[in-house]
Amino acid sequence: MGYLMKSPRRGARPAQRGPLRLRRWLGEDTSDRQRPVILAVVLTLVSIGLVEVASASSVEAVAAGANPYDLPLKQGGWTVAGVVIMLVLARLPEKHIRKLAWPMLIAALVALGLVFTPLGMTVNGNRNWLSIGGFTAQPSEFAKLALIVWAAEVLSRKQKLLGQWKHAVVPLLPVGAIVMGLVALGHDLGTTMIAMLILAATLYYGGVPMRVIYIAAGTSAFAALILAATSGNRMGRITSWLGSGSPDDSQGLGYQALNGQYALASGRWFGTGLGQSRQKWNWIPEAHNDFIFTILGEELGLAGTLLVLGLFAVLAVAIFKTIGRTRGIFARVLSCSIVTWIIGQALINIAMVSGLLPVIGVPLPFISYGGSAMVSSLAGIGMILAVTRHKAPASRPAGSGTAQAIGPKNEIQVG
Repeated sequence: MGYLMKSPRRGARPAQRGPLRLRRWLGEDTSDRQRPVILAVVLTLVSIGLVEVASASSVEAVAAGANPYDLPLKQGGWTVAGVVIMLVLARLPEKHIRKLAWPMLIAALVALGLVFTPLGMTVNGNRNWLSIGGFTAQPSEFAKLALIVWAAEVLSRKQKLLGQWKHAVVPLLPVGAIVMGLVALGHDLGTTMIAMLILAATLYYGGVPMRVIYIAAGTSAFAALILAATSGNRMGRITSWLGSGSPDDSQGLGYQALNGQYALASGRWFGTGLGQSRQKWNWIPEAHNDFIFTILGEELGLAGTLLVLGLFAVLAVAIFKTIGRTRGIFARVLSCSIVTWIIGQALINIAMVSGLLPVIGVPLPFISYGGSAMVSSLAGIGMILAVTRHKAPASRPAGSGTAQAIGPKNEIQVG
């Protein structure tokens, strides 16, 4: 008994597999495999962060008589919002991202100024929060992304003028100084230093001459030293880190850092088990914030810390490989600066909690508790996916090329 084979309808679209459907949704018309990898790594890091926030915050919440699921639920809500924003931004054309440059910068400057009004609030000695109707946000986290988008837009338009020092300096350095100054006035040295890193990255990737970058870097380093020297708390942390502090540092300014190292040492190879940290029992203050990597290391061991480091490394490689296929100057400056911000901040945080750097209060991207940091980081990834979107390659006449700025002016490449 024969069976009739039903032929496919003319014009019917073949069934799409998951990765192909995802690439089409992102507007991807080529077989670039790096963009799904970027999404997968980011979502994995975010998932690890949610689990560790729940573990690290539960004990202190119970001790304070609060709901142990309060902070994890809040972080989960901000994470969902951040993922939605990331996916929406990933669909936008590059021209729409460019149009956001000035509005984002102006909004960031206004928000940073409002911190010093009655709308602002002080948390752990830093005045860098806004509280409006029960809603709290940290404007400095969004200012990082705003500075990158704005600087990339300015640099892409001034490429032919960057050989002149006045165009290389104005308006980038004055505006960057204003942003860093407003953050520094709130006594947040860690975020100020990250803003310095971001400004240096945009100048370098935008093709600004190295002499301008050296002067800007030297000025920023001098300013950071002044900020540290004029604060007794910061100097105490530095002397404690150098081992030249007072004998009671282990119960004072060095308490958090020392117990963080105890947590990492207790984890050994494979950790004490998820949720089984001992140091989170009020030995590490605010364990779910800047020092969450130590709780992760204690519960998941060296294997868990290496997994997180490996994920950040894969994220960096995947983004830079995607950037390598991008020819627009704005897209390259924006993407390179965002990945430098995220990876650089991650390395600073890990070095800080491991004792390689003094404690300066920098969260671990995608993992530490904090809605503002989570949303801004995910928005940055969404913008990378947007501006590095590749269409089907069009044929070009032989010998044609496009100039690309990636590094100082004397390193511009022609493809």
